[in-house]
Amino acid sequence: MSYSAPNIARLIDHTLLRPEATHADILQLCREALEHHFASVCVNAYWVPLAASQLAGSDVKVCTVVGFPLGATSTEAKVAETEAALRAGAKEIDMVLNIGALRGDDDRAVEEEIALVAAACHRGGAILKVILETSLLNDDQKIVACKLSQMAGADFVKTSTGFSSSGATVHDVELMRRAVGPEMGVKASGGIRTLDDLLKMLVAGATRIGASAGVKIVEAARATSQTGGAGA
Repeated sequence: MSYSAPNIARLIDHTLLRPEATHADILQLCREALEHHFASVCVNAYWVPLAASQLAGSDVKVCTVVGFPLGATSTEAKVAETEAALRAGAKEIDMVLNIGALRGDDDRAVEEEIALVAAACHRGGAILKVILETSLLNDDQKIVACKLSQMAGADFVKTSTGFSSSGATVHDVELMRRAVGPEMGVKASGGIRTLDDLLKMLVAGATRIGASAGVKIVEAARATSQTGGAGA
């Protein structure tokens, strides 16, 4: 694929999940997403109706988070969050898996929860990305999480919430890509702030990028292409 600015923009979930984000901040996020044609805006559930109203009729989807950021809410709560978000206009759900259950080897509970949320997403015409929170897992656990997500019918696995001890790494993206094969999406998120960061994640196997620095990244890609650099 060409690493032109428009192509890069279509891989970015333009993200604002800070708890102090205001109505004006969300409006600005949506304006930027419309200007640059990002894949989606990723916002907390409270802001889904506002984002959906701002992005109606555009090519930018509304993404929201479920069980965020700890993953330790009940399965019933995650399903209810998902269904409410879809009714409000979300088309993509990023759900934090039950990290404690995974680390405690309760694979059945993890898979069943993902399957229920995935089914709710697919009934509503949405996709599910499962957040592993890789900074809290060892490599074996990351692989198990990927396999369980895949078996449960999720559409993507995602590295991080951005609210834990660290975010996406090239190692983790490569590991996740190997675990799920070529058919499933891999989203890298957390700490991706530059064009170089993004390109490393794409080379490692990511097919979507979560970033709050999307505008800066796309502007850097545009500047690079204009000077004939990589991505032209």
